[in-house]
Parts: sequence; structure tokens; C-alpha cells
Amino acid sequence: MKTSIRLIAVILALSPVLQSCAGLIGEDRRTSATVLEDQTIELRIRDRIKEKYEDKIHVSATCFNRFVLLTGEAPTDEIRQDLTIVALEVQNVRNVQNEVVVAGNSSFTSRSSDALLISRVMGRLMQNERVSTNHLKVVTEDGTVFLMGLVTRAEAEAAAQTAATSNGAQRVVKVFEYID
Repeated sequence: MKTSIRLIAVILALSPVLQSCAGLIGEDRRTSATVLEDQTIELRIRDRIKEKYEDKIHVSATCFNRFVLLTGEAPTDEIRQDLTIVALEVQNVRNVQNEVVVAGNSSFTSRSSDALLISRVMGRLMQNERVSTNHLKVVTEDGTVFLMGLVTRAEAEAAAQTAATSNGAQRVVKVFEYID
């Protein structure tokens, strides 16, 4: 049991690294300035949400090409809707897709399963010759896989198919910007 908990802890600790390391290997379709801006946007949104709601909610903000994806749980629909406004008020945000659900905060077990799912999906995407992980981000929440990035329609379909057939994926949501 302790070994399983340690493994889950390691996977959780490494999941941001696994998610971002692909961008170090090859070219990103975003400029370096946009990559930095995306990271800044994520931090600003997280800070504003934490300042406003403290530990009452579990919400993640992921940004790709100034497009923000909000995932997680909020206790009321009013708070859920307010999160969109909080994100849109951050400078340089182009758009927000709010996928936050009205529910209690997810458990450690659920978050661990999501971290493992990200690893599975990213591993399979790296093996798929029709998809470059440099052009997308993978986010999971409660078994749902969210795919973000600047991709062609063919890349989007290949990525979605790969994610959908990954062990543990219950649903796939495409949050892509198409370049063709």
C-alpha cells in the first residue's frame, strides 16, 4: 500500500514536467513570448482565484495561445460562472472555456488517477506519428481528457482518437485552435 501511495505521489509530482517537457524537445507553434505569456496568465488566474476563494474550490487554469481552460470543482453555479469573469479580467486572455463542475472538491485518489491518465495519454501521443506533442497540452479532470493546442484538423482527430482509446479516459473534449 505504501508503495502505491509513493508511486502516485511521484506521478503527481512529475505530471507537470511530463506535460511540459515535450515543448523542450521540438518546436512549439507558439512564439517564445506567447509561451511565457501563457505561463504568466496561468499564474495570475491561479493567484486571483486563490485570493478570492481560498481553499473553498479546486480549480485549475491552463492556458495555450492565450486561450484559457478552467477545470475542477466549485460549490455553487454562481462561483462557477464568476470564475470565467475572474479569468477574463486577466490581461491578454483571448477567451475562456469553463469546464468547472458544481461539486465538492475531488479526492486525492481522483486527482492521482487523473495524473496517471495524463501520463498514459501523453505516452501514447508521443508514439503516434500523426501527432506532435509539441503542439498540444493534455489536461485531465475526473477521467475527462481535455486537449488544447494549435493543430491541423487531422492532428486533432488523431490526438482525440488516441486519447479516447487510452485506458481510463471516459470522455475527450477538444479545445483546439485549428491552423488549417
